[in-house]
Formats: sequence, C-alpha cells, structure tokens
Amino acid sequence: MKKNIGVIAAAFLAAAALTACGGSKPAETTAAAEAAETSAAEAESSEAAEETTGDLEDLTVGASPAPHAEILEAAREELAKKGYNLKIVEYTDYVQPNLALDAGDLDANYFQHLPYLEQFNEERGTKLVSAGKIHYEPFGIYAGKTATLDALADGAKVAVPNDATNEARALLLLEANGLLKLKDGAGLKATKTDIVENPKNLDILEVEAAQVPRSLPDVDIAVINGNYAIEAGLKVSDALAVEASDSEAATTYGNVVAVQEGKEEDAKTKALMEVLTSDAVKEYIEQTYEGAVVPLF
Repeated sequence: MKKNIGVIAAAFLAAAALTACGGSKPAETTAAAEAAETSAAEAESSEAAEETTGDLEDLTVGASPAPHAEILEAAREELAKKGYNLKIVEYTDYVQPNLALDAGDLDANYFQHLPYLEQFNEERGTKLVSAGKIHYEPFGIYAGKTATLDALADGAKVAVPNDATNEARALLLLEANGLLKLKDGAGLKATKTDIVENPKNLDILEVEAAQVPRSLPDVDIAVINGNYAIEAGLKVSDALAVEASDSEAATTYGNVVAVQEGKEEDAKTKALMEVLTSDAVKEYIEQTYEGAVVPLF
C-alpha cells in the first residue's frame, strides 16, 4: 500500500509540473493522473492475488498432458476452495512421474493404471500406491496405411505399445477382433510369444507407447493408449475397434491417482480425491471427451 500511495503521489506531482511548465495542457495532466491511478490499482490487485495464493498450500501433481493435466486443471478452482494451490507438472513418458513421486518431488501423480504401477514398483523397488481410480481410457485400433480391419493384407504391420501391461492389452484387443489368438490363460501378461494363431501373419511391432500415434503413417494399423490418442487428435469415434466396456481391460485399467505408501489418508490426498471424483469433474469429463475418457465414479 505504501508503494501504491507513493506511485499516486508521484503522478500528481508530475501532473502539477506539466501544468506549471506548459501552462495549458489539462488533458495531458488528467491522462497522466488517470494512468498513475490505474497502475496503482493494478499493483494493488497483483499484491492481493499474491497474498491470496500465499495463503494456499501447494499441491504438486505430475500428469500426462491429456487428458490428465486437463482434468486436473478443471479441478483447480475447487482445490483452491479447500486451501490448495494446484501445481501441475506435465510429463510425456511413463517413467519420470513415478521417479519424481518416489523422490518426493511430487505430492501425487495421475497418469497410469494400477497394473502399470504395480509392475513399476516390482521393477524399480519403489513403494507407490493407488489412492483410487478416476477414469478409464478405452484402447482403440486406428487406421494407418490400411483403412479397415477386413482390408489388412498378409504380413500387415501392426504397432502396439512395448511396455508389458499395455502390450497385453493391445494384443487382447486384436484377439477380440479376430486378428490373432493368444495362448489360453495369457490374459493381462500376454506378449508376442503368446500368440498361437496369426492367420494374416501380422507383423507386430513393439513401439514406445507415446510414439505409437506417430507410427501410423508407417504401419497398417496401430493400437493406441487412450491418452496418447487424445494428444494426437484422434477421436475414439474414428477408431476401427475399441475395447468393450465389459472387457477384462476395461475393468482392470482404470487410471489412478498414485501417492507414496502411507500417504493415502493425508489431507492433500483426500482433498485431491474428493475433487477429482466430484460431480463437476465427472460432468467435465463426459462433455469434453465424448467417450474417449470414461469416469469410474
């Protein structure tokens, strides 16, 4: 406030000086005074905003750009009402957000499903847990060089995610559409070696999940994670095939909010979960993604 009063006082002094020197410039004098008042008001508003943010506790969440970061953004206002200043850190891979959470650089992350989280813990020795499911993103088969599944030629190239849980999910979707058959019991642990029937001799190409959409011009079809399909501008309505809502994958691959073990009941975690599972966020998801993201609450 002292600074603002000083700014206004200086402006009036400057205006007086202009009148004394020029002798006949009342319009410029008024404009100068009004500009100074506006600057002071803006400065005061900025200081007030900083003070308001300062009253909030930071809540830092790692997320994939779409849809996770977008859904978090929709929750920002309600989290502020609960006393938290949401900070979203975006990641474009599936490894760094878990490493950052394990290191304590994040309060939570929101980008993965439970099978991937459990696999990550097993491979990396981390102790991260799910605080709850938020949504499900149907996997889809999208056209590359070939426009339909029936038109696939012998030896057609098919891109699938290369991480274990998502590859299994992709293979199950291909199986559900009659393109191959997996060994009995392979389920969610299926890999290329579990293919027992491949009538079209499909060439299964394992590609890093984030890169699968970029592979479309070079392959006949690709099985793409929901979030990466959204980021690439693909619509689930354009997919050649989509996971059924009652499939094993649909009931297993709900995207979760992950936190460090022991922090499931922390105030920050509870506030985040309450807002992300609110009616307002559910409405946002349903209206924004048109079936590409399905709420699980």
